[in-house]
Amino acid sequence: MTQGILNVAVIGCGIGRSHIEEGYARNLDGYRVLAVCDLDAARMAALADEFGIERRIRDFDAVLAMPEIDVIDICTPPALHREMILKALAAGKHVVCEKPLVGSLAEADEIIAAEKGAKGQLMPIFQYRYGDGAMQAKHLIESGIAGKPYAGAAETFWKRTAAYYDNPWRGRWKTELGGVLMTHAIHMHDIVCFLLGPVSKLFARTATRVNAIEVEDCVSSSWAMESGALFTSTATLGSEEEISRLRLHFEHITMESTHAAYSPGDGPWRFLPASEEAGERIAAALAAVPPVGRRYDGQMRAFREALAAGSPPPVTSADARRALELATAFYHSAATGADVSLPLGPDHPKYAGWRP
Repeated sequence: MTQGILNVAVIGCGIGRSHIEEGYARNLDGYRVLAVCDLDAARMAALADEFGIERRIRDFDAVLAMPEIDVIDICTPPALHREMILKALAAGKHVVCEKPLVGSLAEADEIIAAEKGAKGQLMPIFQYRYGDGAMQAKHLIESGIAGKPYAGAAETFWKRTAAYYDNPWRGRWKTELGGVLMTHAIHMHDIVCFLLGPVSKLFARTATRVNAIEVEDCVSSSWAMESGALFTSTATLGSEEEISRLRLHFEHITMESTHAAYSPGDGPWRFLPASEEAGERIAAALAAVPPVGRRYDGQMRAFREALAAGSPPPVTSADARRALELATAFYHSAATGADVSLPLGPDHPKYAGWRP
C-alpha cells in the first residue's frame, strides 16, 4: 500500500504542462511535482516558474537516481517512451506515460513482462475516459440497463495545419510512430473499447490528403465487435470545425457524447430511452453515479486511489496494448485491403511494428 503524498517528476514540458495544471495541481492531497525534466531549458524554466517547481533537470538518468521521486511521468515524443518506461520501472518508480505507449505490439508485451517483476506500477494515459458522460454511459452498459448493443459510430474531426507539423518529430514515422490514427483518434477508439469491449474484426482505409507529411491524416474503418455489434469510425485532420462525437445504439437506449473535440467524456451526454419504462430505469441509475474529475484530474485521482488501495491502475498496460493492437489492425488492413481478425499475437506480420 502506498500512503502519503507522492513526489512526481514530469519528463517533457509540452503536454507535461497539462498533466501538471489539470492533474497534479488539482490533486495536491496526493501529489507534489518535485521536478521537471526537458532538453529545452527555457521551456522548462518557464513551466517550473509558473507552478513553483523546485528542481529543473535536463538529464533523465539523473531524475531516475533521485530516491525521493516516486512517480515518473513521461510526456516525451512517442519514440522515446519504451526506453524511458523500462528504465523507470527498473529504478523502482511508478510510471505514468502518454500515448502511444510504445511503437509495436512486441514492445507492449515487453513492457507488460517488465511490469510483472517491477516494484512500481505503470499507468498509460487515456484521459478522455474521465468525465461524467463517459462514466455514466459505462454504468448503464455494465449494469445491463442499456441492453444488447446494436451499432455505433465515432468521429474524430480535427484541424492540423503545416504549422503544427513544423516540428522535428511530428508527422514522421520514426518519431511520431503514426498519424491521425495514432496520435488523435486513438483517444476515441479507446473510449469505444472501454464501453463496448473488444473488437473481433476490422477493415480500414488510410490516406494522407491534408498535409505534406509521411503519416496518414485521414482514416475510415468498419468494425465487428465481439458482442456482435457493428461500428464505424472516421477521422481527419482537415475539418474546419473540430469535434469528437460518439453515438451508440442499444436495445433500450441510444446515447451520444458531447461534441467537444478534446473532452468527449464530459457530460452531459444525451441518453434517449427506447420506452417510458427504460427511461425511468435510466434516470434512477444515472442519479446513483457519483461525479468524477474530468480528463487528467480524474485519471490522476483514480491512480492515486488505486495505489493507496494496492489495486491495479485505473488504466493498465493491457488497455494500452489493446489500443496498439487496434492501430496495428488498421495499418495492416489499409496495406493489404483485407479484413483483419483480432486478437493479434507474435505470429502476426506487423507484431514487431506497423511502420512501413
